[in-house]
Amino acid sequence: MTRLHLHLLSDSTGETLENVAKAGLAQFEGVEAVKHFWPMVRSEGHLDRVLDEIAAKPGLVIYTLVNSTVRRRLESRCHAMGLHAVSALDPVIDALSRLLGKETISRPGGQHALDAAYFDRVEAIHYTIAHDDGIDSHEWEEADIVLAGVSRSSKTPTSIYLANRGYRVANIPLVVESPPPTNLFTLEKPLVVGLTTSADRLIQIRRNRLLSLNEKTETAYVDQDRVTRELAYARRMFSDHGWPTIDVTRRSIEETAAAIINLVIERREKRPVRA
Repeated sequence: MTRLHLHLLSDSTGETLENVAKAGLAQFEGVEAVKHFWPMVRSEGHLDRVLDEIAAKPGLVIYTLVNSTVRRRLESRCHAMGLHAVSALDPVIDALSRLLGKETISRPGGQHALDAAYFDRVEAIHYTIAHDDGIDSHEWEEADIVLAGVSRSSKTPTSIYLANRGYRVANIPLVVESPPPTNLFTLEKPLVVGLTTSADRLIQIRRNRLLSLNEKTETAYVDQDRVTRELAYARRMFSDHGWPTIDVTRRSIEETAAAIINLVIERREKRPVRA
């Protein structure tokens, strides 16, 4: 196991750096990364205090700094200490600047500005939480996406992930003995997507859920024949109504969400523009 001190230094919240570091570390096995977060570093005095801490635990420094004076001081001190210092956004910003023919605005945390998109995303999260598990079906027409599937087919976590991307999502569990509200079949605005999975995988997930609740693990909820019937019932419904279907058996939540977003985009592109 290789141990690495990773210093994430930002003039904003550091959220961008955390995501970059996470994506980079995922490509390596056998690495134990000790992350040190240094947000809101916007002055040389603050930087000097951080550099003292970095010197005590040397490692890789990844930064997002727009103030040229602070940047140069960081780079100079890291070079003197023999440490690698990497600007996470420079290659992307440089490419955009060349392509657009524009200079950057050099505003710390610009990507986190409270613009209209931010408030739309907050509203989407509120809507999605309020319409989980079939709640308030009379408001489904306000959604961008409605997810349908049997119990434990990743509807809720996928909905929350999509909401964080700005999509208003409702979801409905499909139960053989309890047909869904009839308005599910007449929705016009939202895209209805069916989520399915393999019976074996679903039984495993349900068993784990029962174990976490200290419930009996041999019930109809995990019976092979019953689960197979549930999935067949859901697939028939998806097919009968022409809903796109995604098999989540071997997909992560992020992969499922990406596939759904692609479906939404394709649908919007096919719809005629109203005059």
